[in-house]
Amino acid sequence: MTTDRRDDRSDNVLLNRRSAMLGGAFLVTAGVAAARVPGRHIDLLGDRKLDKLIPSRIGRWEFYSKSGLVVPPADQLKDALYAQLLTRVYLSADALPIMLLIAQSGGQTGVLQVHRPEYCYPAGGFTLSDRAILPVQLPGSTLDATAISAQADDRSEQILYWTRVGEDMPTTWARQRWSVARANLKGDVPDAVLVRVSTLTNDRAAGMAAASEFVRSMFAQVPADVRRMLDIDAR
Repeated sequence: MTTDRRDDRSDNVLLNRRSAMLGGAFLVTAGVAAARVPGRHIDLLGDRKLDKLIPSRIGRWEFYSKSGLVVPPADQLKDALYAQLLTRVYLSADALPIMLLIAQSGGQTGVLQVHRPEYCYPAGGFTLSDRAILPVQLPGSTLDATAISAQADDRSEQILYWTRVGEDMPTTWARQRWSVARANLKGDVPDAVLVRVSTLTNDRAAGMAAASEFVRSMFAQVPADVRRMLDIDAR
């Protein structure tokens, strides 16, 4: 009888130790998880307005209209997705017309992410083709932009775009998601910017040449902090 009581006491001690160890492990896990919850918001745009930062005249082009662009689909997440959305059409007497879209999100938590053209153009009835990375030479740096051709029944568009997420310049959707996840694991909530420059033409080479010239002119005309907001590697 005495032996049984001692065994019971030993079992209780072991159970209590195991419970304490498990409880401690849960607390450590909870602490790590809490430490990794994003809390530091990074916003390179701040309170500034895109329509005040981007010139009305860029190189050979002059602002003409705010309409006529393919925009992200209207849905219940749109207002939460973008803090600012700038759309402009620029015209030139001796160059192809340019359509500029800049979408900025103040916080990328991995749930809401900027819509890349691969998402919004097919939703608008376009077929995409000839996706490639096109290096655009800027003063002091090179911008790796994505070039895509988009075709619909009555419209052919040559698109040049890039995204910045925090301090990364992801060139694919998967890399964009990884950029957000990596920042979140460090406790950061990064902002994000998508810049899309496009023109209506069937001639891909001419369209990309015009878009690249427009991008170089835009970077040459805006201040250094705006260049960095558009492209983290810009100087």
